[in-house]
Amino acid sequence: MTTVDLVLVLRYRKAVTYGLHVLLGALEQHQTPTRYEVRFGETPEATAAHVRAAAGSTTRVLVLWSFYSPDAEAMAGELAQVRALVDAPNVTHVAGGVHATAEPVQTLDAGWDVAAVGEGETTLLRLVDAVGDPTGVPGLAYRDATGAVVRTGRPQRRPLDEFRGFSLRWDRFNALEITRGCVFSCRFCQTPFMFSARFRHRSVENVRWHVDAMRRRGLRDVRFITPTALSYGSQSDEPNLDAVEELLASCREGIGPDGRVFFGSFPSEIRPEHVSREALRVVKKYCANNNIIVGAQSGSDRILDAAKRGHGVDEVKRAVRLGVEEGFRINVDMIFGMPGEDRADVDASLRLARELADLGARIHAHTFMPLPGTPWRDAPPGDVAPETISEVDRLSQRGALYGHWQRQRDHATRLAAAAEAYPRPGRSRTILPLAER
Repeated sequence: MTTVDLVLVLRYRKAVTYGLHVLLGALEQHQTPTRYEVRFGETPEATAAHVRAAAGSTTRVLVLWSFYSPDAEAMAGELAQVRALVDAPNVTHVAGGVHATAEPVQTLDAGWDVAAVGEGETTLLRLVDAVGDPTGVPGLAYRDATGAVVRTGRPQRRPLDEFRGFSLRWDRFNALEITRGCVFSCRFCQTPFMFSARFRHRSVENVRWHVDAMRRRGLRDVRFITPTALSYGSQSDEPNLDAVEELLASCREGIGPDGRVFFGSFPSEIRPEHVSREALRVVKKYCANNNIIVGAQSGSDRILDAAKRGHGVDEVKRAVRLGVEEGFRINVDMIFGMPGEDRADVDASLRLARELADLGARIHAHTFMPLPGTPWRDAPPGDVAPETISEVDRLSQRGALYGHWQRQRDHATRLAAAAEAYPRPGRSRTILPLAER
């Protein structure tokens, strides 16, 4: 440890490995005069042990945390646990990800020394070059000696091709991000508000490089991370099937006869209005998945309009019918407790869920959570009435519904309380632009 200038300790949790792998992929390509080492803390205790091994020297230690908004409270508890086990002046805890981006002051008040705001690749590289000193590094928020919050602005958004989507040096692989940002800007979603309301796509050539590298390492399954799978190659709200087919054909060739390509299934989904017989046959031609995730979100056109989804209920029904006819098992995302939802809207969603289940679809149920960084950040938490719970339970018992919607009710309550504690004056006008019945 004494031979290095900087130790990076990653709080390495299964739920957020993708974001950390991307940072490592950027780091392994970066030329820097800083001598550094990377350590993986798979538990709070292991994280503290790595910190302790370096904290007694003059080496600077950066502890990197990444988490989603629903996990923020639990991660603050882990941070306190690590600090109780070991702490020193040369140790800096840095939080990154969508929650830290949307709520940097909340993040600092929860105990982190630094909040990374925006995309993390260039920020981490600058921090490494600066041997962990955050002063003047773009993309950070921290408190100065007087306690005032210092914001260094967002880092520059770079083309995806400039950074690797996983790490060869540290042998850390994941589904490959092929698109960042989203033009649809749904009011409940954090993606367009962290990464901008436009698409940035990884090129087919760059994706193929990753697939070839995976095959050489003995990996055989190719999966993608994208907010809307059939938008690959597009810069508008219309799909670009030629670009999608070029991507899938290249990946299918690259992974080889023993490999598999998955598209439109976890961890990505397809918008219902993008589903067509032609698109489904392209997926079937090149891919191994027999299931597809379709984002419906509600069975009420009124709520879909308020959420700025950009499609209606009829498109959802059509997408499921086409998918079933083409031999796919369709999983349909639906959110209960959306802002402004009344009994008629709930009944419409339940009717749609039953109708789609009768067609053979499975409903992936969610409870609305007022996520930081979204226009609905200040909305009330999702409220699921007892009669709705009973109907959802019936669908679950017949195997037609799944999801963590009950756990999300608790997350929603905590997020709403945090939003109330950190008010955003003037934001309320964006919450409920619903027409009167």
